[in-house]
Amino acid sequence: MSTVQTARGSSRTRSFGNRAGLGSARRRVTRSTGWLGAVPLIVFTTVVFGLVLGTMLFGAFTTPQSAPGGARLTGANMSSSLRGPYLTALLGSVKLSAVSALIATVVGLPIAHVVVTSRFRALREAVLAGSGVLANFGGVPLAFAFVATLGNAGVLTSRFNLLSHGWSLYGFWGLTLVYLYFLVPLMVLTLTPALEGLRRQWREAARNNGANAFQYWTHVALPVLMPSLLGGYVLLFGTAFSAYATAAAMVGSSVPLVTMQIADALSGNVLVGQGNIALALGVDMVLVAGLVMAIQLPLQRRSARWLA
Repeated sequence: MSTVQTARGSSRTRSFGNRAGLGSARRRVTRSTGWLGAVPLIVFTTVVFGLVLGTMLFGAFTTPQSAPGGARLTGANMSSSLRGPYLTALLGSVKLSAVSALIATVVGLPIAHVVVTSRFRALREAVLAGSGVLANFGGVPLAFAFVATLGNAGVLTSRFNLLSHGWSLYGFWGLTLVYLYFLVPLMVLTLTPALEGLRRQWREAARNNGANAFQYWTHVALPVLMPSLLGGYVLLFGTAFSAYATAAAMVGSSVPLVTMQIADALSGNVLVGQGNIALALGVDMVLVAGLVMAIQLPLQRRSARWLA
């Protein structure tokens, strides 16, 4: 009897071991083939981003093919992109992006707070849907809308005689106003999930400890929201920094921007044969965008720990 039980136990042990071995083998096969799902993304990233970035880097650090001696390595393009009008345009883009993103952050926070705390669901959905549309509205249609409204012969300009008060749409502050048209809705969309993550218990606890609304916001809400605010500001900065079509259609070269300089260098509007300097300016923009992403990602992870 004991021999039969031992045999049955051994058979069960072997069967269990076989099942465990098959399970581990299947897991190894799954792990070894799991990366295949990422192949389309890897190919897309390599072609769309890697190929373009490689071409840009090659052109930024070489001379043109038409130059005497053909293409050869040089650092003159990068040094030229950081001097004279090119440096002025780069700093102008940074200034415009920083100012417009800051104003959009300050304006977007109370709007997003009203959306989150509103009792009217229709209003909330309407504002969020409108923000989603306006955040992606730009280019020539946006420039035309503002020129027709606030240009030198615009409806509001003529109605309120704004030119006599020194108003000009075709300057730094006019372009900033136009950028706010799509930056503020983008900030509302960015901050709404973060504001929804603020727990009602935190406000009640602050109120029970004698804190008023101002103290709650300065000591509880804003410190928790600060990573999201900074991350949203960085996102808006990058969006404004890379914008081209709206500024090109509205102000042209009257406001120095790096995107305008790249377009002029590629088209030869000012000087012929400046295409490699345009690629160097593109590398400068990539470096600024990389810095923006390096700042934004840690802020997103930090805010996620609090608001998850």
